Amino acid sequence: MRYYIIAGEASGDLHGSNLMKGIYAEDPQAEIRFWGGDLMFAVWDSFQNNPSHTCGLGPSPCGQGGSTVLKTTPDLYAECKGLVRHYKEGAVMGFFEVFVKARKLLGNVSFCKKDILEWKPDVVILIDYPGFNFKIAEFAHKNGFKVFYYIAPKVWASREGRIKKLKAYVDKLFIVFPFEKPYFESKGIGYIYKGNPLVDAVDGSQAMNETRQEFIVRSGLENRPHIAMLAGSRKGEISTMMPVLTEFAAKMRAIPEYSDYQFLIAGAPARSMKDYEAWITEENKAYVKVLFGETQSIIRHADAAVVNSGTASLETVLFNTPQVVGYITNPITYWIARKIVKIRYISLGNLIIDRLAFKEFIQHDCNADALVKEIRDLIENPERRSAMLADYADIRNTLGGSGASAAVARAMIEELRLLL
Repeated sequence: MRYYIIAGEASGDLHGSNLMKGIYAEDPQAEIRFWGGDLMFAVWDSFQNNPSHTCGLGPSPCGQGGSTVLKTTPDLYAECKGLVRHYKEGAVMGFFEVFVKARKLLGNVSFCKKDILEWKPDVVILIDYPGFNFKIAEFAHKNGFKVFYYIAPKVWASREGRIKKLKAYVDKLFIVFPFEKPYFESKGIGYIYKGNPLVDAVDGSQAMNETRQEFIVRSGLENRPHIAMLAGSRKGEISTMMPVLTEFAAKMRAIPEYSDYQFLIAGAPARSMKDYEAWITEENKAYVKVLFGETQSIIRHADAAVVNSGTASLETVLFNTPQVVGYITNPITYWIARKIVKIRYISLGNLIIDRLAFKEFIQHDCNADALVKEIRDLIENPERRSAMLADYADIRNTLGGSGASAAVARAMIEELRLLL
C-alpha cells in the first residue's frame, strides 16, 4: 500500500521514523512518501537498499545507504522519491511567527496538495503539526483519500474548535497520552491508543545503553561534569533562548563549586553552527559547547538540564535527569496564548501526572538568575532531587511500556485494510 506521511518538526521526524519502521515490518511492499527530516529519510533509504523490500522503487538514488544524517540539496530531494520536503523548510511555532511566514507556508500547502493528487496514496498520515496538517486533512478527505492523524493535535490545550475538523476530515485518530482518552471520549471522537512512542525512542537509544565515559570519548569532551542546555529546535526559539542560556552558564561558572562544569548545548536537528555562533564568544567558548547529533546523550549524562519544553522535556523525564523548563516566545504570541491556552502546565511530563514535577519558567520569569537558583537546588538538594525522580517514575508508569510504534503501525494497517 501507499502511505503519505507528513511530519513538520523535529519531534514528528522522530516519531515518524519509528512509525515507518513499523509499517515496513508489517507491510514489506509498502511505498512511503513523506515530509520529514533526517531520521525518516534514513529509515526510508535503508529500506530502498534492502533486497527484501519489494516496493519496486529500486536502490536509493541518494546513495545514503541508511545514514542517519541527510546530506542532500533541495534538487536531490526530488530524485529520492521518498522525501518531498525537509521539515526545516517550514517549521514555525507561534501565532506571530506563522503570520510572518504565511506566504511560504501557504506555498508548501499548495505544493503538498498537488503532490498528493499526483502520487495517489492509499492513506495520508498526519503527525501533529496542526496548522499545516488540518489544511491537508480537509483537502485529502474531500478528494477521497483516507486520513489518519497520529500524535493528536493538542485541542485539549487550545483552539478546541478544531474538534469539528477532526470529526469531519479524519478517518481515525491515534493518540499517545493517557489523559487524552477521557477528553476525546467526551467529544465523541473514536481513537486508538497504544502507548507513547517516545518510550521506545529513549529505551532503544544509544544514550540509554552507553556509559558516560563512552560518550565523553566519542564526543571529544573533557572528563568534567556538565549541565545540558536545550534551546529548542526552531530558529526563533534558539534566538530567544540562547542569550538567557549563555548568561546562565556564565553565572553558574562564576560560582566556585561549578567552575569546572561544562555547559553543553544540544544542537537541534537540521540546524547548523550558524544558528548558535553569535552567542559563543571568546569569553565562554572554553566551557559552552554546541554538539550536534548528541541530544539524548547530553541529557542522559548531565547532572541537570535546562530544557525548552516540548518533546525534549519528556525525553529528559525518561532519561531520569533533573530539569527545569524555560520558555520564551515572541511577546505577541505570548499575549495571544495567555488568552486562549487553557492548560495549567506547558510541559508534557507535568500534564501527564497533573502536578508540577519540575518547574516551568515562562517568558519574563525565564531569566539567568532564576535558572541558576533552580539548577543549584536540583544538584545540591538530595531531597529535592529524589522527589523529582519519584515523580518521573510516576510519569513513566503512566505512559506504559515499550512497543508503541510497532503497535500503532499494525493498527493503522489493520484499519486501512478495513477502510479500503
